[in-house]
Order: sequence, then C-alpha cells, then structure tokens
Amino acid sequence: MGALILPWWAALLGLALAIILILWKLNPVYSLMLGAIIGCLIGGANLVQTINVLIQGSQSVIGTILRVIAAGMLAGVMMESGAADTIARAIVNKLGDRLALFSLAFATMVITGVGVFIPVAVLIVAPIALEVGERMHISKLALLVALSGGGKAGNVISPNPNTIAAAKGFGLELSQVMIADFIPAVIGLVVAVLVASLLRNKGSKVLDADLANLTQETNVADLPSLGSSLVTPILAIFLLLLNPIGSIFHIGLLTKLNLDAMYVLPIAAIVGAIAMKKGGHLKSYAQSGITRMTDVVMILLGAGMIGALITSSSLPTEIISLIKVSHVSGVFLAPISGILMAAAAASTSTGVILATGSFSKAILGFGVSPLAAAAMVHTGATVIDHLPHGNYFHVTANAMHMEIKERSRSIVYESMVGLSMTIVATVMYGFF
Repeated sequence: MGALILPWWAALLGLALAIILILWKLNPVYSLMLGAIIGCLIGGANLVQTINVLIQGSQSVIGTILRVIAAGMLAGVMMESGAADTIARAIVNKLGDRLALFSLAFATMVITGVGVFIPVAVLIVAPIALEVGERMHISKLALLVALSGGGKAGNVISPNPNTIAAAKGFGLELSQVMIADFIPAVIGLVVAVLVASLLRNKGSKVLDADLANLTQETNVADLPSLGSSLVTPILAIFLLLLNPIGSIFHIGLLTKLNLDAMYVLPIAAIVGAIAMKKGGHLKSYAQSGITRMTDVVMILLGAGMIGALITSSSLPTEIISLIKVSHVSGVFLAPISGILMAAAAASTSTGVILATGSFSKAILGFGVSPLAAAAMVHTGATVIDHLPHGNYFHVTANAMHMEIKERSRSIVYESMVGLSMTIVATVMYGFF
C-alpha cells in the first residue's frame, strides 16, 4: 500500500466523476465511493489495492465522525427543547424593530454559532423574520439575505460538522478554528446587514397569507426560559475555550486539561437539558441529533475514500508544481478549494470535508500553517454553498414562502457575505 502511487490524472478523473454524479443527484456517499473506486482502477491499482485505499480513507475520518456524532447531542437539545427558539426571540425582542435586520441576522448567527445546523437556524428564525418583515415593510429578499448571511457568519464559529471537519482535516483543536474564524464572522455579519438593508424595498413584501399559520407553529408558553436556554451553549463554549485560555495566559493546569469536543458537547447538552427541566426528554433529543448527523457521517466516509484516492496519487505534487510555475501564491489554493468543493456539493460541510481530504497535503506543501489553511478553507466553503442542487436552497425558500425564481435572486447577495469572510480570512492568515 505504501508503495502505491497513482497517476494524477486518475485521481482528477475520480474526483470529477464524483462531483458529476453528485450534480446528477446520485446519493453523495455512493458518488464519492464510485469516484474513488473508478479513480483507483483506471490509475492501475488492482482490486485489493483499491479496497485498501478505500479502507485507509474511511479510517482517516473516524476521529472526525466521533466528534460529529457528539455534536449531534448538542444540536438535538438546542433544537428540540426550544432553547434555540427562545434565544432567537429574546435577541429580536431586545434589539427591537429599529434594528430589525441586524437583530434577525444576529439571531441567526447566534443560533448557528451555538451548534444548530444553518438550515434549521433559518427555519427557527424565519417565522419571527416574517412577522417583523410584515410590520416593518421589509421585503422577503432582504429578510432572507439577513438570515442566510447571519447563518453563514455563525456557521464558521460553531461546533458544527463543518468546523469539526476543518479542524480535524488540518490536525487542530475545534476551539482553535472557532477563534480563528471570529473576526471573519463579524465582518460577514456586518456585510449581511448592509446588503440586506440595501435590498429592503427590493422584491415581494410579506403578505397576510405568509403569517396565517405562524402562531400555530410555535407555542411560546412551552418554550424554556432564556437563562436555562443559555446553559448549554455557554457551558460548551466555556469548556472548549479553557485550553486556549490556559495557553494564552500560561496557566499550566488549564493547558493540561485538553478538553475535547467529543465529550464536551454531550456533557454541555445533558447539563443544559437538566437546567431546562427537560432531562426526561434526553432520549428523544439524542435520537433527533443522531438522525440529523447520519447524512454527515456517511458523507464523511465517502469523502475519506475520495481523499485517500487523491493523497495516494501524484495530484498534490502536481498541483504544487503547477502553481509554482504559474507564479501564483499557493495561499489561494486553500480558499479556492473550499469555494469549488462547496459549490459542487452545495453544502458547507461536504465542501470542507472534500477540500480538506483532497487538498490539505497540497495546501500545507506551500508552507501554509494548519490554522491558516483551516480558516481559509472553512470560510471559502461559505461562498457559494447555497446553490439550487442542495437542500439549503429549497429549505430556506419554503421557510420564507418564496418562489424558486425569487429565491434564486438572493444567491449573488448571499455569496457576497461568504466572499467577504473569505477575503478577510485570506488576508489575515494567508499574508500576515
């Protein structure tokens, strides 16, 4: 196995095949697996060697899978208990109508930032956004850009699967990537609000029909208190940050703790559920969390296989040589790989997983630090991850009661948010 070096073109064809199959709506896991198999076989590997490549790739992502499963527990508690809904409503109510677009974007950022999937975060905040939009005469287009942009900002600083994949893909702690992406996330939030404000009167307005069933969707009386809702995210963030704080202030005890997301996230979820007096629902919360993570876990396995195909080939070396010959900074490979892979899969998580698995070796080969690489790949994956061949596009369209044509208008504006974060991350970590 160690002696097997596949030709670069075989790896490239395997990756291209996988992407084409994904675009043709074949299950992403099977698409990635088939791409890896075909790439190995046309590259000259025998059947045994091909299987070894696939197994090696699957084994390489086990650590990430375990942490993603752990994150499912936290996501399940935040979503199913109503904690995320409570936090969103508190933010919007506190900031008021005068800062409507900022409050909606910030609420979605916070909900995504505490571990809720971005489509679910938009679903949670969307009813509130429609109510505010109807009252303040804000277009659906502006509302969606605020929600989606805020979600993108929160997504790069959250303990979500994409952040976990970025961290583990470059051998980092989850907290390191969350901290590194904080400034890009703030810039993304600002850009989201500015763009949404410019679109305030563009597109269709919220109608009474859009509000007809909103009151039935959420019974506010059943939601937990704000204080108890905050226990899970605050505890998770506090525990994850103990090690970095110890390193910054040279506190030996904290440095030695090495608290990993694998047990921090479930512990925070359990404590939070008890604080909300919903400990009896932990079983159903856990089930909901693992159900939502199943697709991510399977994609991770597929991405591990295609990643092993590429790392077993001469493609990383060829990419490095090509970029050096063209006299273009190799730093750009990190954000570009994130952008292209996320665009192909129409998914932030899948994009990060594919980019790290396929191009991490080449990126690091240019002398880019692991933390810089993770930040650039991660933010890059938010640029065009909202295309129509992905679920996010359609989930958000339904949440905002938008026709496909109108939903498509927001794609460019959403990309501005992701691009702003990518530019900031690239300048900060790629050149300074």
